Amino acid sequence: MPERIKLTEKILREAEPVPGRDYQIFDSEMRGFAVCIYRGGGRAFTLDYRHAGRQRRMTFGRWPDWSVSAARERARELRREIDAGADPLALREEKREAPRVDDLIKRYCAEHLPKLSERSQADQRSVMAKLVAPRWGRKLVSDITQSDVDRLLTQIAEGRARPHKAKPNNRARKLQGPKPTPVRANRVGEIIRKMFTLAVQWGWCEDNPAQRFHRRTETPRERFLSKEEIAKLAAALDAAQDRRAADIIRLCMLTGARLGEVRQARFEQFNLEQMSWSKPPAMTKQRRAHRVPISDETAAVVRHRLMLVPKGVPWLFPGDTPGQPVQEVRRFWARVQKNCGLEDVRIHDLRHTFASLLVSGGASLEMIGKLLGHSQMQTTLRYAHLMDSPLRAGVDAVASAFRPKPRLVHDAGNGSDYRSA
Repeated sequence: MPERIKLTEKILREAEPVPGRDYQIFDSEMRGFAVCIYRGGGRAFTLDYRHAGRQRRMTFGRWPDWSVSAARERARELRREIDAGADPLALREEKREAPRVDDLIKRYCAEHLPKLSERSQADQRSVMAKLVAPRWGRKLVSDITQSDVDRLLTQIAEGRARPHKAKPNNRARKLQGPKPTPVRANRVGEIIRKMFTLAVQWGWCEDNPAQRFHRRTETPRERFLSKEEIAKLAAALDAAQDRRAADIIRLCMLTGARLGEVRQARFEQFNLEQMSWSKPPAMTKQRRAHRVPISDETAAVVRHRLMLVPKGVPWLFPGDTPGQPVQEVRRFWARVQKNCGLEDVRIHDLRHTFASLLVSGGASLEMIGKLLGHSQMQTTLRYAHLMDSPLRAGVDAVASAFRPKPRLVHDAGNGSDYRSA
């Protein structure tokens, strides 16, 4: 039975370390409470107890960071937990081994991201590395709360200052003010929600803190080219020296396909007899096979590329790196924008223009959704307002039938026989 003594600051200060071993001085007022004098001179408070027949020793504070009175009070709290059936040392060890957000990010990237497109994988890895991991990486997965999610998304929505080149000289730079990015905050919120949904499935936490994150208002961008702008664009593409980039833009306009789908297009996907383009699941955003009809103009572009591309190369638009399709047409598009006065038009707006032309041609929303490869009708509904024009024309036609026709009456005052009334 070890000797017990009432622990005081003086006793801890005067206790001498023993070379080659550690020893404990037990407190006479609190059962199991002691201070351990380490051979190196350090001192720490401990609590000895039994749980489920096992002898346990928990170290919970170092002296002088903890005073004797504070350590004794903490020992009383632990003793109450033990008497209630808890094992505080096991709880600490369990918490120490609990998965952290860094572990969640690693597993999410390893198991979920391979199911997505390469571009989505790269974007989400960037989100994790730059936005999530620096703030939450060392936190326990179970400790993340809805308030943590709200704070993170609020910071993202506020944006950040960006370096801006005020003059062509690279040395002349200044910082612009933060640019709000509410759409980016919404996308990050969706990524976090999916990640914690998987964490719940894996048993790493009990609920999803991002399940009902605050979604910022998004204003969908709607930019459609007019007939005059389409004519300018067509003329610029015809006159362009970079025929490869010009044909890529032309196919985007003729098919309504996304830029990535056109860049990665292969000859084997086009059936020029049946006039169709079969996109494999790996190439589409919705990860589903998508077969669409093509026009004669599109088929002419494919035949033209077939004559230009060397035999054995599968890509319609082979890139400068052997074995890969073309990667970048942004610089070409920037020149086209400047020459045509279309600085506010993105390449993706050609897809919207394709849809608007379908609407003006009498196509239904269901047909537009199938041609664009939308997996949800909600996505196609953004073009519903474009159908107001033909509806308005029909309403005007009905209204014209009820307009009174002008009557001819005799007017002797102005020298004419009749006037309209």
